[in-house]
Amino acid sequence: MDKLPFSISLMVRKLVKSGLKTLTWPVIHSWPHYSRLFLVGENSPWVIFWEMVELGTIAQKIGIRVANNYLLPFAENQTVFYGSHFSILSDGWLKKNQRVGMAYFHGKPGTGVKEFDLSYERLCQLHHLINRIQVSHTEMKEIVLSSGILPEKVFLIPIGINLSYFSFQTEESRRNVRKKLGIPQSAVVIGSFQKDGVGWGDGIEPKMIKGPDILLKVIEILKDRIPEIFVLLSGPARGYIKLGLEKIGVPYKHIYLKNYPEIGELFQAIDAYIVSSRQEGGPKAVLEAMASGVPLITTRVGQAMDLVRHGENGWMVDIDDVEGLAHWTEYAINNRSNINELLKEGLKTAKANSYEAQIPLWENFMKGFVNW
Repeated sequence: MDKLPFSISLMVRKLVKSGLKTLTWPVIHSWPHYSRLFLVGENSPWVIFWEMVELGTIAQKIGIRVANNYLLPFAENQTVFYGSHFSILSDGWLKKNQRVGMAYFHGKPGTGVKEFDLSYERLCQLHHLINRIQVSHTEMKEIVLSSGILPEKVFLIPIGINLSYFSFQTEESRRNVRKKLGIPQSAVVIGSFQKDGVGWGDGIEPKMIKGPDILLKVIEILKDRIPEIFVLLSGPARGYIKLGLEKIGVPYKHIYLKNYPEIGELFQAIDAYIVSSRQEGGPKAVLEAMASGVPLITTRVGQAMDLVRHGENGWMVDIDDVEGLAHWTEYAINNRSNINELLKEGLKTAKANSYEAQIPLWENFMKGFVNW
């Protein structure tokens, strides 16, 4: 069928929208004020999308009614939570008489990223219109509070973990998953499951706040110290890393999972996980590695600063400390039989920060925000 002319297509969309409003208005109008929670994520099925899925489950367990987002354009006097604080850059959230909350995970102003500066400026200007903000770590809490927002509006709730997606690694699980993925059993496998390229394409241009350049330098050092090093990648836009690994002659495998819950299987195949970022809101991999019994070596970023106790449940070094990341990765690999207690402590940390464990934190967040 030929496509409709743009003017007719636009008219059809307006008629559909008008019809939906007519059909749904009696239902929406019957809702008590602020009795429904809308959860607005991002279009891409990445971290924010899955955070909204988990938050929807938590809200329902608390007893809050979560509304379908297709009703949001027609709703007034309800509650909206935006999974990304970059929503503040548009004016759409200002047009309805809603209670508004949002997650503010990362984006330090003054670090050379224009979008970070603009969103912080908007927060400084409009924080009086925002009812709740979730921050995932103490550094971001301090930044958000510096905007002038009332402290009682800001809640520190880490990016949690769904423990049902992960299991503690065993020799058998490592062997079975490597066989399934075609990874040599004798390889020393380093994991990196994130998005560190600009955009949603090949990711040839690096996203420097994620530290892909640092990761490549670490792998290059380890190549000379660890025989049969291998890198397992996941996540979108990893082109910069893949080209870099090819240049230094380190074998790798990239598995881009479209369904996040499958990420737990990849952790079964690796010997260590490296976070080399310069800025983070999480990353989720901190708790994912801990839940999987995989040694975690991370820079001092995001919620790693709050959750990682160096030498007790993981290892943490300063940002850009290439040698430090390489040293502790090598240590973890060479001392695998002596770090069982550390790995058990990591599992305790993961359990303490599961979505299930966070229900009381979210219930406190929602009081006075949603009426239920």
